[in-house]
Amino acid sequence: MDGDTLYSIGELARRTGLTVKTVRFYSDRGIVAPTDRSPAGYRLYGIDAVARLDLVRTLRELGLDLSTIRGVVDRELSLPEVAAAHAEALAVRIRVLRLRHAVLTAVAERGSTPEETELMHRLAQLSEDERRCLIGEFLDAVFGGPDVAPAFAGVMRSMTPELPDNPEAEQVQAWVELAELSLDLEFRASVRRLVEEQAAEQARSGTAVPRRDIAAAVRDQTAPALAADIDPASAQADPFVASFTALYAQLLGRPDDTELRHRLATRLERVNDPRRERYLQLLAVVNGWTAPESLAPALDWSVQALRVRTPGRTSP
Repeated sequence: MDGDTLYSIGELARRTGLTVKTVRFYSDRGIVAPTDRSPAGYRLYGIDAVARLDLVRTLRELGLDLSTIRGVVDRELSLPEVAAAHAEALAVRIRVLRLRHAVLTAVAERGSTPEETELMHRLAQLSEDERRCLIGEFLDAVFGGPDVAPAFAGVMRSMTPELPDNPEAEQVQAWVELAELSLDLEFRASVRRLVEEQAAEQARSGTAVPRRDIAAAVRDQTAPALAADIDPASAQADPFVASFTALYAQLLGRPDDTELRHRLATRLERVNDPRRERYLQLLAVVNGWTAPESLAPALDWSVQALRVRTPGRTSP
């Protein structure tokens, strides 16, 4: 067949893989106009109708509406511009679907109540500015104040979640849980107390740069004991305990006595709050960071070692 060949609706439908009803629908709306009519009055189409219908079908599968499709096939609209606009709209739609998927997955896994589900949905839909405001308010509550904030500006930045523009479902779920945690007033108070204690220790050190937190130092000091599976109550643990208590005594400028060891045990118990570790785990997921090493084994070992060596005292 050459370019002068004309096709009936049935023949055009067979060549394009569309139904006769669909071809007639596009024809009635002027998207694919007939070239001529048969002696009996039936519509006939040229070879260009095949190409137009192929394009129409592709654009419909991509979600474009009929008026836009007509503008494209009639060259009234630029296909690249139309494609860009619809790609942007589709990206928004995908983001919404990801958010819904993340919330529903979290609801299914956590057995959430209707109230919790509503809260999760609201948190997932927050804009970037709203997310920053929520986390900023949490960080201000924890680090705010002239005696704390200046020395811990870097720590505040390191605890700030940055949800990417196109997050994975896991990141959305982590953001929702992290946001819920930041709204927990008891958790805020717990972290605030840790920050104040570290700020006070920092002040005693007499340096402007924040010292390494005692919990991280204890983790390093006890690592060999954990690796060797040493019982924290055994005599073999004594050198390790003496090492990190001496470090704490030096930090505070106080003698390494029973009172100091009770104080350190209490400090480490507060640091060992599971909510704190969970916040850091969620933060790593949201920001795409490597998962942080857990302090819990070292803190559990150290607290037990301190308590068995200083029984019967009340912490300050």
